[in-house]
Amino acid sequence: MNQRKYCLELLHEYGPLGCKPLSTPNEQNVVIATEVSDKDPLLENITYYQKLVGKFIYLTMTRPDIAYFVHCLSQFMHKPLFPHLKLAIHVLRYLKLSPRKGVLVENEGNFQLSAYVDADWAKASSFRKSVNGYCVYLGNSLISWKSKKQNVVSRSSAESEYRAMSNVATEIM
Repeated sequence: MNQRKYCLELLHEYGPLGCKPLSTPNEQNVVIATEVSDKDPLLENITYYQKLVGKFIYLTMTRPDIAYFVHCLSQFMHKPLFPHLKLAIHVLRYLKLSPRKGVLVENEGNFQLSAYVDADWAKASSFRKSVNGYCVYLGNSLISWKSKKQNVVSRSSAESEYRAMSNVATEIM
């Protein structure tokens, strides 16, 4: 399953067709700005940003590779800064590299359910909450995935991982 046509329309509408494609949805170890400053001003036209992130959210139905970055961008829908738009354009340039990527559902007869979980302990300094993500496979086919900020502040990485596993087990059941 893929959304190639939707992805190409998105690229055409938001214009990075002339840009060089990128091999990753984000640069490594980038800290997303949360406060307004001279270096990081508020966007004047927030509807442009909101529409773009909304289209990214729809695209995550078949593109789990961008789910975490869309999760990060969607937290700033009401007060987006210039660096947030810059990251969104980076994601667009990543999509340009492979617009037909998607989820492969295989018919192999293996119905073993398996899940993988990871948590990033207190990643964002502004809210100090951990972000966890998971993916669930039926055989070799990816059937569910999610990236979410935890509801409470964890005191350690072990507690963060435990909460992530607990949340996934609850959602699978």
